Amino acid sequence: MVVPTMPHPRFRFDRYLLDPGDRRLCRDGQPVELSGRYLDALVVLVREAGKLVTKERLLDEVWRGVPVTDEALTQCIRTLRRQLGDSAASPQFIETVPKHGYRFIAPVQQVEEERVPEGPRPVHAAARSFPWNSMLLLGGAGMIGSGLGGIPVGLFYGLGGASQPLEPGMGAISVLLVLVCLTILLGLAAGAGVGLGIAAAEFAAPRSPAWSALGGAAGGLLVGAAVKLVGLDAFNLLLGQSPGDITGASEGALLGGAAGLAYGLRGQSLRRTVALAFAAGGTAGMLIALAGGRLMGGSLDLLARQFPGSRLQLDRIGALLGEQGFGTVSRLVTTALEAALFSAFVVGAMVIARRSLDGGERSPQAAMS
Repeated sequence: MVVPTMPHPRFRFDRYLLDPGDRRLCRDGQPVELSGRYLDALVVLVREAGKLVTKERLLDEVWRGVPVTDEALTQCIRTLRRQLGDSAASPQFIETVPKHGYRFIAPVQQVEEERVPEGPRPVHAAARSFPWNSMLLLGGAGMIGSGLGGIPVGLFYGLGGASQPLEPGMGAISVLLVLVCLTILLGLAAGAGVGLGIAAAEFAAPRSPAWSALGGAAGGLLVGAAVKLVGLDAFNLLLGQSPGDITGASEGALLGGAAGLAYGLRGQSLRRTVALAFAAGGTAGMLIALAGGRLMGGSLDLLARQFPGSRLQLDRIGALLGEQGFGTVSRLVTTALEAALFSAFVVGAMVIARRSLDGGERSPQAAMS
């Protein structure tokens, strides 16, 4: 005797019909695109409508022992809200219970006999293309942050490295403007490489400090190598000589790795994350200087020495640190400061962009605490 198969219960809420057996969610008869895991999470929430579903239960029943971070669950809920037209600020379907879990708050009706209308099957998220828009937003934020961080660096070297005071003439002002523009452009290039590297790692392995550091290092290495190659070729082409060993791939990799590590270790507080990035970048800068590498200050000093008639001299910066000329201490201090500012601006901008993508999961007060 053949035992008839019991039909799976279906659930109707608002304009939606959820069919766990057929693995589909429909809105007004049209399939809604959801990945398998996200559909599983919605089924758990809808079946327990009106009750608290803890984070631990969702992780156990949806990911079934696969080790993931809380960020994966946050992304899942964020996607469900977006597909349902819901919001965290004024939820109609999924309510957040802070520090505990989530609750499905819309009225749910169980439907035993109704069939889900036939229609095209949704494309699962696994078959979709990589989230380029989100990755470009994060990478662009890192680029903009680094460009802004280039402003104080350019002002510092412009004010401290001009070979004459600003008041008597326009020569020093020109040096100042050129250096500010140069540091902004270099910052944009470096921030783009490091930011995109970190962003790619973020989507490949969310909240993984190791992957974020690797992505930042890869981006920094590529941009550093390109900037050095183009810079040396340009000097050789225009002036017939090279300024020497300016900043390049190794410095970019170490600095990008430090920024990526700080981003991967980010916490709830933006201030603390930026402070962590500042410290990580400063440490990387000191390691670069101790290993004989150079960032902006060291590269400018090489240029000034290679072209004695230039209007740029960094001896006054060295004098402020008790040195004759731009020596070892000056290079150590300025390299650490440059690296700290770069890392802080890049990571700060990317964290702000990341939270905008999160769709307001955290309140502004909590984000700044």
